[in-house]
Amino acid sequence: QVQLVESGGGLAQAGGSLRLSCAASGRTFSTYVMAWFRQAPGKAREFVAALGWSTGSTDYADSVKGRFTISRDNTKNTVYLQMNSLKPEDTAVYYCAAAYDYGGLRRYEYEYDYWGQGTQVTVSS
Repeated sequence: QVQLVESGGGLAQAGGSLRLSCAASGRTFSTYVMAWFRQAPGKAREFVAALGWSTGSTDYADSVKGRFTISRDNTKNTVYLQMNSLKPEDTAVYYCAAAYDYGGLRRYEYEYDYWGQGTQVTVSS
């Protein structure tokens, strides 16, 4: 049974940093694509970043490119989202997601099979 557990959310000031973690269990994730999505109040869930676990290749939404970094620690089976230069518009619930890697990174919710429970990030101005 796949489990994704996010942590690291909280309150930050604009310009500050937070690091989110996603602890993955129940599979060998070396054959998976991992991603972060976020959902702000009253808005649809949107893609933030993706990573191919075996290749290390990454993809980012334009809104976070240059500010956020997705990475993984193979020994801990954990994916991270380092968020720097935070803006109030980054305020959202952040979700970790996983999908079997058939080739190529993905940006759409329906392409992901497993989801975490989400962690709240609030950025004050």
